[in-house]
Amino acid sequence: MQIHVVARGDTLFTIANTYNTSIFSITEANELETPNLVVGQALVIPIIGQYYFVKQGDTLFSIARRFNISREELARINNIQLNAVLPVGLRLYIPPRPKPTITSFGYAEPIGNTVSPVLENAVEKNTPFLTYLAPFSYRVNRDGSLTAPPLDRFREIAENNRTYLSFVVTNLEGDSFSSELAHIILTVQAVQNRLIDEIINTATAGGFQDVHFDFEFIPQDDREAYNEFLRKIKPRLEQAGLLLSAALAPKTSATQQGLLYEAHDYRVHGEIDNFVVLMTYEWGYSAGPPLPVSPINEVERVLNYAITEIPPNKILMGQNLYGYDWTLPFVRGESFARAVSPQQAIRIARENNAAIQYDETAQAPFFTYYDNQRREHIVWFEDARSIQAKFDLIKRLDLLGIAYWKLGLSFPQNWLLLNDNFIITKKRES
Repeated sequence: MQIHVVARGDTLFTIANTYNTSIFSITEANELETPNLVVGQALVIPIIGQYYFVKQGDTLFSIARRFNISREELARINNIQLNAVLPVGLRLYIPPRPKPTITSFGYAEPIGNTVSPVLENAVEKNTPFLTYLAPFSYRVNRDGSLTAPPLDRFREIAENNRTYLSFVVTNLEGDSFSSELAHIILTVQAVQNRLIDEIINTATAGGFQDVHFDFEFIPQDDREAYNEFLRKIKPRLEQAGLLLSAALAPKTSATQQGLLYEAHDYRVHGEIDNFVVLMTYEWGYSAGPPLPVSPINEVERVLNYAITEIPPNKILMGQNLYGYDWTLPFVRGESFARAVSPQQAIRIARENNAAIQYDETAQAPFFTYYDNQRREHIVWFEDARSIQAKFDLIKRLDLLGIAYWKLGLSFPQNWLLLNDNFIITKKRES
């Protein structure tokens, strides 16, 4: 796949000609609603391999090293001499390289008592690219029983796509994670014993392969109790043929303070869990000031610490499939951004004639615009460039893979690039 950033004057016709492809292929790949493009919009061009356009100072050697190909092979494929001076703008073809195998994990959160058609369609469309489909969530009640989410056709969709099901267990009460509920789960043995039995019975009966704990805002004093809970349930899960995984807050040190972080002991999870999901997103969040949702410099800080405590082949990097639209000026406690999909963000930019900019440090796109009431907005979101930067990080750190929060928000470029960069682990044919 090729990523092309729309420049002023670009049209689908000129872009298609540049890459020897068709307008239809570009339109279909990017699910374009209109031929009108946005300056700064990142498009995925569906070609085998990619093209590179020579820049000032490039040499055959530097380009070959950049794409992990030999200088001789690059010269042969492009029919140029090894010692040739490369003119700026020369188009070179870069062949596809071998792809690593990773695990991909996707949360799916039904709202209400049934799975909406929009979510079901997204699950059906995206599950071919997932190792695990994770319905969110089985809620723990204060007596240790579980309240199930609506599942509708999730199991059928997973089976049809050779995708495992992950049994997500949370300490959610209402709309929030409950510290009080977490304390009860981790310290009241009768509640805990019932919960473990219910998890194993329900997960095995439902065809799940993994039990995934997303316990958040655990009191700091219950850190060791959480560790002991994991040690207690692990052999029971193994006996039932189930894996153990957990979602962890994005820490950068073992001593990081705060209710979200302190009870998540990376070292112990690295020893006990089969794999973990690091929640490397929400630097920019609905109630917070305008920021990139998952700036790569911050994500990398978390991962660099994580791999000192947890084997890299147990780590799934968390990735958002959304952005936020903030109305300015931001006032803490009064301002709340609305979540938007990457496709919605492009639509907003197009409708408001806003050019998309790109923050190189955060590796994230953004733009500003004024609404009909002349209020200024800023939108931070994800695009092909930002997600490719994350894929490159996964490869460089040799991580287990990626976990998406959450399915149902349209981002077609992500799935094309995921498939282009990696081989996705799937359930073996029975």
